[in-house]
Amino acid sequence: MKTDKQTTIPRATAKRLSLYYRIFKRFHAERIEKANSKQIAEAIGIDSATVRRDFSYFGELGRRGFGYDVKKLMNFFAELLHDNSITNVMLVGVGNMGRALLHYRFHERNKMKIVMAFDTDDHPDVGKTSSDSIPIYGISQIREKIQGADIKTAILSVPSVKAQEVASILVQAGIKGILSFSPVHLNLPKDVVVQYVDLTSELQTLLYFMKKD
Repeated sequence: MKTDKQTTIPRATAKRLSLYYRIFKRFHAERIEKANSKQIAEAIGIDSATVRRDFSYFGELGRRGFGYDVKKLMNFFAELLHDNSITNVMLVGVGNMGRALLHYRFHERNKMKIVMAFDTDDHPDVGKTSSDSIPIYGISQIREKIQGADIKTAILSVPSVKAQEVASILVQAGIKGILSFSPVHLNLPKDVVVQYVDLTSELQTLLYFMKKD
């Protein structure tokens, strides 16, 4: 990610942007007008120096001694994260994880919405809709269904052995961003952004630190 000044933002900072946005939304809901770096840091669980360093990549977001304008920063991060308008998302793979994601109300928390889902053509749910009226199609219909649907983002929740094949189909259909729950590295064009979510790895890391203490 880059700022307007074309300064490269560290990945660790980029991963905290949504946390900052969430905190400022919470502060705004609590009618807090100003917040300093210590308050922000404590709400996220990091140190205030990290907050100030993160914010420094975006220029003057606040004035020393005056704190940060909560509403202004909430709107700033909303724009930065493209949360000022609805982002349509597609889901591929409606197994156990996929069904849970279909029931997760992204649009009630942020302006992201799963508008269609896909699975193998012979999957029993193909041709049906979810409880939230999300249509489920066969994977052979991906290219046809996303034409004109304003979808550039996909959630991938398929078996590892199928992940690369399905991801390649998504890219050919015009997808530019993939959130993958399949624990395998995907070889895709450089202009396609991939974010991995490996729940098993995260749980193992948690257990490691628990036993270490």
